[in-house]
Amino acid sequence: MTTTSPRAVFVTRETDYELLVARHATREQARFYLATRGQDIAEVEARHDRFTATLKTARAAVPGDWRQTLVRRADFDRFLFGPEDVVVAVGQDGLVANIAKYLDGQPVLGVNPAPDLYDGVLVRVPLAGLGRSLVASVQGDVGAEQRTMVEARLDSGARLLSLNEIFVGHRSHQSARYRISVGDTEEDQSSSGIIAASGTGATGWARSIMLATGNAVALAPAERAIGYFVREPFPSVATGTTLKAGKLTDAPLVVTSRMNDGGVIFADGIEQDFLAFGWGEQVRITTAARTLRLVTG
Repeated sequence: MTTTSPRAVFVTRETDYELLVARHATREQARFYLATRGQDIAEVEARHDRFTATLKTARAAVPGDWRQTLVRRADFDRFLFGPEDVVVAVGQDGLVANIAKYLDGQPVLGVNPAPDLYDGVLVRVPLAGLGRSLVASVQGDVGAEQRTMVEARLDSGARLLSLNEIFVGHRSHQSARYRISVGDTEEDQSSSGIIAASGTGATGWARSIMLATGNAVALAPAERAIGYFVREPFPSVATGTTLKAGKLTDAPLVVTSRMNDGGVIFADGIEQDFLAFGWGEQVRITTAARTLRLVTG
C-alpha cells in the first residue's frame, strides 16, 4: 500500500505590475504610460517584488518530502484539487473567497504579503510559522474555522457556491425586477439587486450595505445562517419595499425573475462566472452543505 505525500497548492493572482506589463507588452511601455499621467512605476514594481519575495519564502517553507505546485486565479476552474492537498493562498482576502468553491474540506492557509494594504481577515497565518502550520494542518493539530458558505440553486438544477455573498440582479446593475419570498412573506420588487451573504461576507460587501442603510444583521463566520440585503428597493404601484434585510437560518430566500433580459446570479464579485436568470426562473438561496476549512494558525 502506497501513501501519497501531501501537496502544497499555492494559489495567487496576478500583481498590478504583471497586469500592467501584460497590457502594455513591456515594462518600458508600462512605465511611459504611467509617467504620462504623473505616476511612477517604481511603487507598483516594489509591491510586485515584495510579493514575489513573500511567495518564494512561503514555498521554501514546505517540508522537503511534500509535493508542491502553483495555480493562478484564472486557472482555478481547470485545476483538479486532491483530497491530500493543503492550499496556501498568498494574497488578499478575496483570493480565499475565489478558491473556496473549488474545495471540499481541504485546509486553507492564507498568507498576507502586504499587511499595509490588505486587512488580513482571511489571510492570517504568519509567514514565519507557515512550515509548522502546514504540518499541523495535515495532522489535524491546528486552529481552524469551518466557515459557512452560501448556495444558490436554480430550479433547473444549476448552482453557485460562495464564501462571501451571492448577487441576484441585472448584469448592468440597473433596476432588476423579481418576486422575493422570505418565509410566508413575499412581494414584487424593483431594486439594484439582492445580496445574500454569509458571516464571512458580512465583513465585505454586505458590511458596506449595512453601514449605508443602517440595516444591521449580526452574522458569525461559522453560523449556519445568511443575511439578505435588498439594494435600493423602489416603491411603486407595482413594487414594494417591505422586505429590505433580514437573517435566515432554516427558511430559504426564494427569488423569481421578472427580467426578460440581463438577469444574472454571480458569486463573490466574479461577474464573469454567472448564471443567467431569465423571466420565470426561480432561485433558492440557502447555507451550503459544504464549508471552508480556514486555518487560523
